[in-house]
Amino acid sequence: MYRIGIDVGGTFTDFTLLDEHSGRVRFHKVASTPHDPSEAIERGIAELLEMHRIAPHEVAHVGHGTTVATNLIIEHRGARTGLLTTKGFRDVLEIGRQTRPHLYDYGVGKPPPLVRREHRLEIDERVNAAGRVLKVIDDNDIEGAVEKLQAAGIEAVAVCFLHSYRNPAHEARARALIARLMPDAYVSVSSEVLPEFREFERLSTTVLNAVVGPRMERYLDRFLERVKKLGVGVEPFTIHSNGGLMSVAAVRAFPVRTCLSGPAAGVVGAAELGRAAGFENLVTFDVGGTSTDVSLVHGGKPLFSSRRAVADYPVRAPMIDIHVIGAGGGSIAWMDDAGALKVGPRSAGAAPGPAAYARGGIEPTITDAQIVLHRLDPVALLGGRLAVDEARARSAIEQKVATPLGLTIEAAAEGVIRIANANMTRAIRSVSTERGYDLGKFVLFAYGGAGPLHAADVAAECGIPVVVVPQEPGTLCARGMLLTDISFDFVRTEIAEATPESWNRVCEIFTAMTNEARTWLEREHVARADQSFLCSIDARYQGQNFEVVVPMRAIDPNRSARFVESFHAAHAREYGYDVPERAVEIVNCRLKAVGRVQKAPLRPLDVKGSVDKAITGQRTVYHSAQDSWLDTPIYARASLPAHAVLKGPALIEEMSSTTLIAPGRSATVDAGGNIVIEIMTQTRQ
Repeated sequence: MYRIGIDVGGTFTDFTLLDEHSGRVRFHKVASTPHDPSEAIERGIAELLEMHRIAPHEVAHVGHGTTVATNLIIEHRGARTGLLTTKGFRDVLEIGRQTRPHLYDYGVGKPPPLVRREHRLEIDERVNAAGRVLKVIDDNDIEGAVEKLQAAGIEAVAVCFLHSYRNPAHEARARALIARLMPDAYVSVSSEVLPEFREFERLSTTVLNAVVGPRMERYLDRFLERVKKLGVGVEPFTIHSNGGLMSVAAVRAFPVRTCLSGPAAGVVGAAELGRAAGFENLVTFDVGGTSTDVSLVHGGKPLFSSRRAVADYPVRAPMIDIHVIGAGGGSIAWMDDAGALKVGPRSAGAAPGPAAYARGGIEPTITDAQIVLHRLDPVALLGGRLAVDEARARSAIEQKVATPLGLTIEAAAEGVIRIANANMTRAIRSVSTERGYDLGKFVLFAYGGAGPLHAADVAAECGIPVVVVPQEPGTLCARGMLLTDISFDFVRTEIAEATPESWNRVCEIFTAMTNEARTWLEREHVARADQSFLCSIDARYQGQNFEVVVPMRAIDPNRSARFVESFHAAHAREYGYDVPERAVEIVNCRLKAVGRVQKAPLRPLDVKGSVDKAITGQRTVYHSAQDSWLDTPIYARASLPAHAVLKGPALIEEMSSTTLIAPGRSATVDAGGNIVIEIMTQTRQ
C-alpha cells in the first residue's frame, strides 16, 4: 500500500509518495492552480499513480496542507459574514485593543473589520464571568436578527456572546435557531471555536472561522470529488497549524486552524529529519515560490504560540510559531519612489510566474536573478520538465533593475539576491536572537525550492555554523505530511489562584477534556492503543496580564505543589526571574489529543559509486563580485553516496531544488543523505 503527502503552495504543488512495503519515498511537483488548488492536486496524484504504476485502490492514506484559508483572509475574498453578539459589544471587533499597528507611523492603519457594522447585530442577553445567566436570551430577538442577516444576503454567521466560554447555553440556542431559519448558512460559534477568555481575540478568531468557512467547504468538496474521481477510496486528512492532522469533517468545522497548514508540516518534517541526523536545535528555513517561512526547533521540538496574527487579524489557536515574509523565488524586484531597490512582498506566483517561465510574466524576480547568474539551470528546471527562457530573465533584470541603477546585469542580479538574503536574515533573527536564543548553537535546516540556494550566505550572515539540506528539499512540506500524527487541541478557561482547593477543579476539567478528546479521536478512527494526551496550563503571577505555558506530565490531585514549582521555573526561563512568594493564578487548562499514525521511515542512504561519477557536467556560474564567473561542476544529488565530500564551487541539482556551494566552502553527504555544509569553520584561501 502507498501513502501520499501533498503541499499546496503559491507557485508549486508538491507530492511525496511512500511505499509502505519497501519504505521507498518518491517525490513529484506540478505547477499550482490558484483559481482551483484541487485541480493541481488531481493532476499531480494522477501523474504519480501513472509514473509508478500504482492502482488507485492501493493508496491507503492521503494527507495534505493548504493555504486556502490564509489566502482568503489575506486577499479579503471570504464569505459575506454577519455577527450576533451581546448587546453593547457590536464594536469590539473594530475597536480591538486600541493599539496602533505602528507606534510612530500614522500612515499604517488597522485592517478593515471583516464584518460590516450593519451586519453586526446585538442580542439582549448576558452571562457573567462566573457563567451565571443575568439576562435570559429571547428567541424572538435572535429570529429578528437572523431575518435581517438573511435579507442582506449573508453566507456565514459568527456568534460570540460575552463569557460564553463559561456558559455556552445562549450560543447553543442561537446556533439552533440559525440552523432552522438559515439552513444554508455557515455558522461559527465562539464556545466551540475558542472556549477561552479574552473577548476580542475570541471574537476575531470566531469571525475569521466564519469568513473562510463557506469557501473552504467548497474547496474541500471539489478536492474530495477529484480524489474520488481518480478512484482513491480513502478520505484525505489535512494538516493544521499545530502540526497535526485533522479529518475533513474537523476542517469544515474549524477551517481557521489551517492558517499555517503547509508550513507547519515542513517544521514537523524538519524536526524529525534533524533529530535523525543528530541535530536537535534547528532554524527551519523554507524558501518557496512566494514566501520564506522560518521557525525554531529547540531540543527536537518545534516552538508553539497561541497568539499570532494572519494579515493583521488576531488568531488565537495553538500553532507552530512560524514567521512568514514575502520573499520567495517569485518575489518581484522593484524600485521605490526614492529609486531604491526592493524585493517582495509582491510575487509573480504561479501565474504568470517569473519572466523566465515564458508565461506572460515581465517583472524581474529572484528566480530570474538566479537564472541570469546560472545558479539555476538556464535551460530547464524540475528535472527537465519546466523549460525556462534565459533571455527573458536577462531582459527583465536589465530593463527593470540594471539600467535604472546603472549596474551591470550581474551586479543587478546579485543585488536582488543580496536584498532578499537580508530580508531572510531579519526574519531569522526575529524568531531567535530577539527571543534570547544563541544562533551559534543552532543549525540552519534549509528546504523549499529556493532554500538551499540562499542558505549558506544567510547562515554566514546570522552566525549559524552549519547548514543542513535534506533530500528533495523542495517537497519537504509534503513529506512532513507523512511524518505527523492526528491531533487536536482542547482548552478551558478556569481563572483561579493555584491552591489545593482550586486544584481539585483543575483535575475535574482535565478529566472532562480527556473524555471529550477520546470521543474526538474515536471519531477520527484512532484505536485506543494509539491515543495519547499532552497537558499544559497557562498561568501567571497575580496582577500580571499575560501567561506562561507550563507543560505537565500528568494532572492528578497530588500535583498541586509540583505545578507551582514548575510555573516558577517556566517564568524564570521565559522572563529571567521568578517571585516564589507571590501567588500564582491559573488561567487556561489545555489538552492536546494525539492519535499515532504510521510514518514514513527514515532510511539510511543506499547509493553506491563515487563523487566523480555523480558529475553530470559543468557550466559557468557567477558566484560574487570577487569570484565573478567560474566553471562549476554540476552534481546529480541522487548519485552522491554517503560520506561524499564536495568542495566549492559546486552545484548539486535534483528535481525539486538546487544547492549552491560557494568557492572556499565544502559539503559532506551524511549517512541519511542530508547535505551538511560547515559555515563558520570555513575560511577563504
